[in-house]
Amino acid sequence: MYIIPSEISDILLIQPQVFADNRGFFFESYNHQKFTDKTGITVNFVQDNHSLSQQNVLRGLHYQIIKPQGKLVRVIVGKIFDVAVDIRKSSPTFGRWVGYELSAENKLHLWIPPGFAHGFLVLSSVAEVLYKTTDYYEPKGDRTILWNDPDIGIIWPGTDTPTLSGKDQEGKRFKDAEVFT
Repeated sequence: MYIIPSEISDILLIQPQVFADNRGFFFESYNHQKFTDKTGITVNFVQDNHSLSQQNVLRGLHYQIIKPQGKLVRVIVGKIFDVAVDIRKSSPTFGRWVGYELSAENKLHLWIPPGFAHGFLVLSSVAEVLYKTTDYYEPKGDRTILWNDPDIGIIWPGTDTPTLSGKDQEGKRFKDAEVFT
């Protein structure tokens, strides 16, 4: 496992060690001891989520103000542009975002700690995304920031008109969103 720091120090790209030969490949998608040793992050993942989305679907920007979740995200089919936005008011990177292409081919994982809004855009014909969370889903704490908020300025690749859920269409502007202290 290799750790690749991002422009926001708490966000990490994780590249697993892949063993490939003429039969295919093998890698540990998660090993708690190695994750802790390599990152210095001690977390307990309590829930695994799996989504299937069509090309041009954008999910996000989601977060939980109650029971904030850290997420370890990876793609098992297809390709996405994965984004994390720092919504911790006390952070020097408050309001900044990072985005990375995650795919079944590159096998990269993205660690997003609590205190960030998260979203992704599907770049391939379909994508299956798996992510582990550090806390359970709490509907009362569920919040959404508008995917194209000009104050954040995310540069989403390839589209100005993604397919959105009703919830994501109604996302709040960043300046009006409930954020972390």
